[in-house]
Amino acid sequence: MAARLSGKVAIVTGGSRSMGAATSRLFVDEGAEVVIADILDDEGLALAEELGAAARYVHLDVSDAEAWSALVADTVARHGRLDVLVNNAGVYRRAMIEDTTHELLDLHYKVNQLGVFLGMQAAFPAMRDSGGGSIINVSSISGLGASIAGHAAYGTTKWAVRGMTKYGAREFGRHGVRVNSTHPGFIDTVMLLENSEETNDNIPNLTPLGRRGTPEELARVSLWLASDESSYVNGAELTIDGGTSV
Repeated sequence: MAARLSGKVAIVTGGSRSMGAATSRLFVDEGAEVVIADILDDEGLALAEELGAAARYVHLDVSDAEAWSALVADTVARHGRLDVLVNNAGVYRRAMIEDTTHELLDLHYKVNQLGVFLGMQAAFPAMRDSGGGSIINVSSISGLGASIAGHAAYGTTKWAVRGMTKYGAREFGRHGVRVNSTHPGFIDTVMLLENSEETNDNIPNLTPLGRRGTPEELARVSLWLASDESSYVNGAELTIDGGTSV
């Protein structure tokens, strides 16, 4: 069987660890050339070395429009095209609304919301010129509902990702560029360390499947959206949460 991403070139933001690393690994396994973009340089370089010639690491602050333009231009210059963007980079800090500072709001906005917008904006022309592509925006179940108190700064940016995905799907679709969002629930990553011990201990009770998800389970959904198997899927919201949000 042919690799599902053979011949495709992908950028994965926040690609150095957790869900991003799992996605980068799976994409390489399925034949893609992958640019791992992150600010975690040591982890990103180590992962690129592990994955070999099909992967390389680039330092990227997703809130920097010029850095995005440079990354996409360099990707096209080196690889000849851009087919897939996974907007996975994100931050998560808990605070009740009354305790949320402007600094905390700004942090979430710059990474989770502005970073996704700039990524879509930078990637679209290159994908259009390549004949089409797939943009996968990683939102959250907190972008579908107020899943747990204390998520307002984080959750509102994830609602914004959901909306930007819809507009991107509407505007880019006629050029063969699809935009979809994924909505992970309690995935076993370092982000869960921001939750209280009580919340994390209660995950099996909150989730009908009775367990946390794995980064690899989210990566497999991103693989499907990146591949031609999902060629008529545009503007969709895919929930990967074990049934938490039903």
